Amino acid sequence: RVNLVESGGGSVQTGGSLTLSCSRSGDSYPTGCMGWFREAPGEERIMVAATTAHNGRKHYDASVNGRFTISTDDTGNTLYLRMTNLKPEDTALYYCAASDGPIGYCTAPAGVGDWGQGTQVTVSS
Repeated sequence: RVNLVESGGGSVQTGGSLTLSCSRSGDSYPTGCMGWFREAPGEERIMVAATTAHNGRKHYDASVNGRFTISTDDTGNTLYLRMTNLKPEDTALYYCAASDGPIGYCTAPAGVGDWGQGTQVTVSS
């Protein structure tokens, strides 16, 4: 198992930007996939964006495509989510996720092996 710690959440107005970071520890060379999920009050946890280790293939939910960018640093130990043109409907608790499998494992909660504790993003109108 790996340890995931998110940071960078906060409150912004509509149209603003935020960058989330996720620090990964517990393995010497990250493999598999990583992703960002979000969970709004009363709703299910859904994938926002996913990537294979070391900035390989990427996948985005349609609601954020063109506004959010997922990336990793060169070591694969830090995952980022750059969020621009934020909307009130982006308000949620955002979770970092990791799995040993291919990118498909990071596109649904059932495939995720490890979760971070979550960081809150609030977008006001």
